[in-house]
Amino acid sequence: MSVCADGAPATVPRRFDLIAFDWDGTLFDSTALIVGCIQAAVRDVGGQVPSRERAAWVIGLGLAQALAHAAPDVAPHRHPELVERYRHYWFARQHEVTLFEGVLPLLHALRARGHRLAVATGKSRRGLDEALRTVALHGLFDDTRTADETASKPHPQMLLELMEALQVPPERTLMIGDTTHDLEMARHAGCAAVAVTYGAHDHAGLRALQPLYVANSVADLHRWLLAHG
Repeated sequence: MSVCADGAPATVPRRFDLIAFDWDGTLFDSTALIVGCIQAAVRDVGGQVPSRERAAWVIGLGLAQALAHAAPDVAPHRHPELVERYRHYWFARQHEVTLFEGVLPLLHALRARGHRLAVATGKSRRGLDEALRTVALHGLFDDTRTADETASKPHPQMLLELMEALQVPPERTLMIGDTTHDLEMARHAGCAAVAVTYGAHDHAGLRALQPLYVANSVADLHRWLLAHG
């Protein structure tokens, strides 16, 4: 960031008018709990319990799709039960997880700079609304989309709907997420993307999709967005 003659930070023009965030693993420190809930749900229905890596890879997908991928040995007719068991474990413990440290100051700084903010998440509408109520975030986001009301990632429909609703073109839209599903969705929608490494997917997989930047912490993301976003 440039500095004025009096030592104050210079104003950097906005590159992006709309910044869309993934939720779990990007804003919300929930990766470990989601992995544990997936593993417990698969165990309950008698499937082979997935590794941490396999369970984490599906985060960001729609719930039914994610669980089917995490437990390929569970017969399709038992998928509704698998979903029910996951929800049982998640809603029993969702109060244990919170926003990553630094997220609220980041969001407020972006709002003050005039960015429109949105959420594009693999969560259900019920799950996202519960989370938004829990952390008192109503009013910070201009719009949100969930996997049960549109197509699941990496399909671009979430971003396409958000851009249409907020009247922002792809070249002025940035997607931020912790999974390759987020980055692929952005690519399919014609948008730029930034990856964060403190969530579900590893650095190498994220870097392979050539995001504009790979942030290793919320503070790192904050600095980059104010200088380049």
